[in-house]
Amino acid sequence: MASWRAFLRAHATITRALETELLAEQGLSLAAYDVLVQLAEAPGRRLRMTELAEAVLLSRSGVTRLVDRLERAGFVRRTRVESDGRGVAAGLTPAGLDRLRVASRTHLRGVTEHFVHRLDPGDLPVLERISERMV
Repeated sequence: MASWRAFLRAHATITRALETELLAEQGLSLAAYDVLVQLAEAPGRRLRMTELAEAVLLSRSGVTRLVDRLERAGFVRRTRVESDGRGVAAGLTPAGLDRLRVASRTHLRGVTEHFVHRLDPGDLPVLERISERMV
């Protein structure tokens, strides 16, 4: 249980710091940043809403509300999936990609400061291997 609790505390501490920095410097939540990243890395920079919800680990309704906000900001565009009359996909707009590029500087600096620099170089591959096993 001590290992489990330490893992939870570390995760909460790091994600809280990353969220605080992204909000303060970029006006973007960590969840919104994650949506932009997932779309940027997807084929055609587009994912079905259900796939997006799974990728960012949010509920379908949570993703819908977040995509609503990102769409109003011009970062995401929703479209129908041609092969499925009921399917809806979210796609990254050029403005969304630009926004992600700017926000990435803050996020990557935070990951380096709050995660990478707190570990010994040999810890990173071990942590990656353990994390992959958990997934």
